This record gives sequence, C-alpha cells and structure tokens, in this order.
Amino acid sequence: MSHEEPTRDARTSPEPASGSAPRTIPAESIPLARLDQDALRVISRLQRQGFEAYLVGGCVRDLLVGRMPKDFDVATDAHPRQIKRFFRNARIIGRRFRLAHITYGNRIVETATFRREPDLSSPDEPSVEAGLDEAGEGTPDDLLITQDNVFGTAEQDARRRDFTINALFLDPTRGVILDYVGGLGDLEAGILRTIGDPLVRMAEDPVRILRAVKFATRLSFRIEEHTWEAMVALAPQLARAAPPRVIEEVLRLLRSGTALGAMRMLRACGALRVILPEVDAYLGDRDDAAAQERADSFWRLLEALDSDVHAGFSPTTPVCLALLYLRIIEREAEIAASGEDPPDVVATAAKILEPVAQAARVARRDFSRALRIIDRQRRFTQPTSRRFRPLLFVLGEEFPESLDLFRLRSAARGQGWDLYEGWRARREMALQAKPEEIDAERRAARKRPRRRRRRGGGAEGSGPAEIPSTPP
Repeated sequence: MSHEEPTRDARTSPEPASGSAPRTIPAESIPLARLDQDALRVISRLQRQGFEAYLVGGCVRDLLVGRMPKDFDVATDAHPRQIKRFFRNARIIGRRFRLAHITYGNRIVETATFRREPDLSSPDEPSVEAGLDEAGEGTPDDLLITQDNVFGTAEQDARRRDFTINALFLDPTRGVILDYVGGLGDLEAGILRTIGDPLVRMAEDPVRILRAVKFATRLSFRIEEHTWEAMVALAPQLARAAPPRVIEEVLRLLRSGTALGAMRMLRACGALRVILPEVDAYLGDRDDAAAQERADSFWRLLEALDSDVHAGFSPTTPVCLALLYLRIIEREAEIAASGEDPPDVVATAAKILEPVAQAARVARRDFSRALRIIDRQRRFTQPTSRRFRPLLFVLGEEFPESLDLFRLRSAARGQGWDLYEGWRARREMALQAKPEEIDAERRAARKRPRRRRRRGGGAEGSGPAEIPSTPP
C-alpha cells in the first residue's frame, strides 16, 4: 500500500434505528478520578434540577481509548438561559450555535443544549436530494449548515453529530455510557464512520473532511469505505469553508504528532490541493523525479516535526506557517534570483504568505514573525563577519522560534546538528550576559553604517521595512 493511501475499512455497522433505546454499558473502565471535577459539578447541579446532563463527544471517546482529554464538554436538555439562571458564573456565547460557558477560575466547562437536525421534510427547509446528483458530487449552498439552534433530545443530538465515535454520552452519576449510533462498536473495531449518509454529512460541513483525517491519523483508525468515498467526492467543497476554520484545523494537524500521515491523507483524498494549493503544487506529480525529490524533503520536514511533538514540543503558529511554506519559498526565491544577486527570500516569503495570511485572517503579528523566522535561517550558517552581532542575534525576540525551525531543518536534512547545539549554547550564555555588555554591543551595532539592500531598500539583514526586527 502506498504511503499516501489511508487505511480504511469496507465493513458496515448498521446504526440503531431512530427512537430505539440506546446501547448502555457500565463505565467501569473509566476511573472517576480521571473526570474533570468542575464538569462533574455542572452535571450534578443540572441533574438535581431535573434535567438530563452528560459528558459528551471527544472526552468520552478519549477516555475509552485511554487518552486524557484536554476538554470535558457537557450536553443537557436545559436551554442556555436556564443554564445561565442556575450558574452565576455562566455566560451565553455564539450565534450559529448558542451555548453556555461556565467558568471556574481559569477553566471553562462548555455546556451545550441538545440539538436536532433541521427538518428536511418541511417546505421551509432545503432538500438534500435536490442538491446531489447520482454520484453525490453536487452540493447546494443551502445544504451547508448555517444555523444550529433547534433544540432536541439526547438521541437527536447524538444523530446530528459528525462521527459515531464522537456521539457517546457518559453519565457519571449512574456510571454508564449511552450509545445511540453504534459508536461503541466502531470504537472497539477502530473504524471511523459518519453518522448517517456520509455525502450529506460532508456536504453539511466540508471541514469534517479535515476532522476525519485528524481522528483517523491520531487514533490510527480505519476510515469506513463510504466515508472515504464521500471525502474524495466532496473535497472540492472545502473551497466553500471559512478559511479561518480551515487554517485552524491545519494547525491542529501540524501540532498533533501525526502531521506526516495527515498531510499524506489530505493529498490522497484531494483536499490538499484545495486548502493548501501551493503545497500540493510543490509536491508535484509522482512520475516526476524532480518533484519526488522535493516531496521527500517536505515529508522529512514533517517527520522531524512529529518527532519533536512526541518529545513535548508545541510549535507556535509562526513556526507552523514557516515550516509549511519554507521549501516553497526557498525554491521560488532561487528561481526568481538572477545569476549574480542572492535569492531574496524575505520578499518571496511575503509574496507567498501574505495572501494566505489575509484569507485565513492570521494575526499580523504571527505573519510578521513567520517572515522573520524564515529570514533568520541564513544567519545560522553564514560565515562570521564584522557586521554580524551574534549576541544581539541570539537575544532577539524571534530567535527561539527561528532556532526551532533550524532544528527541524537540521533533523530533516540529517546534517547541521552541531550547529544547532552551538547556537543553543550561545543562547544560554547570552541570557547570562551582563546588561552593560549587551548595551555595548547595541552601541557598536548602531555606529556601523547600514548598507542598503539590493532590493527594496532597508538595512542588510533586516526584514521588509514594515516589519520590525532586532538588530543583526
């Protein structure tokens, strides 16, 4: 099987019929001590008031597979205003999806009211069948979910979720797990499957394609065949998704420790060419030897990132952006350079990254730092010169992130590790430097005349004029 082929499963597991009692099993494999005490407090109060209330979704899934959840979400039949009435520390948020945030210190327990799917039989609701052709490739704009505030029951709430493994409820008071959609069976078998028709589920929210990749790679689950076919068919619909949501999911994939597998799977289903077209074009065709060499260098970079994430590294947004586009920027800068002038990496980086950052509404600060991180890479390997001030360089605000990227590059290339260790040692020594020593370096740097850049003006070694940078 090719490295870019996902693992998927053709078996089917019929969901329980709507209106049937949920499959209920004891939650004895989940120690009470692993549950969030603030979430338990919310559930206990709501249940004492006569409402249903459960832990729901990803936290239940993670507990059952032995992972410690990052968040504990609560679902209830109490409406948002009722929740706010019972909790002084609650506030209602959201427009498309109104829910309550209940605050305990610096922690938030997200508490949502059970929802149901839109009533598609109503003349006021869009018809799914009207928007899909026989191959399921057409997707009308009105199929995209734009409002999700129709309250329902626990079963209705489970059936409107994306994947069966994310629709389990845990009642900590009774110590039982409730399953309305066959999620327990899929969890036991290691299968990722949508709830209901996968074509409809992916059409409702194309970002679910990215979520499917995330769960499949992080949990090492097989993607059920019809779910995979829907991902392939509807990957072009990701162009309709809000860019900020897409980039948020991409950043999660890069920080997941499974970035390599996730990007390969996105490429295999056709999603990569929609959400990261520059990256997909850089990877090129499998039959092109030059493109294959480029692709291998990119995959090695992601492999180095995954290794670091497994060791506890959490890449910042600027580092993620720089890493994603570094190879593309370096190649384009080389192509654009004349025979005598060196590649203008910063100008090329700005040209490539700015449209991406604007579309995805990336914070200007993160975008600017990504440019500086890329610009600083040449400093790690350039010969010592009279103009270069290593002390000021290693004390620069962007140095730690620049060094993070250089470490990943060194690991991916399999060379330069001694340089990385040397710069890390310089950083540690510089942090112990006396203030007067640093001031003397700054005065010396200011005295030296700055030569203009060959392109675009500005001091040699600095970024574009509008991007603040530390002295060289």
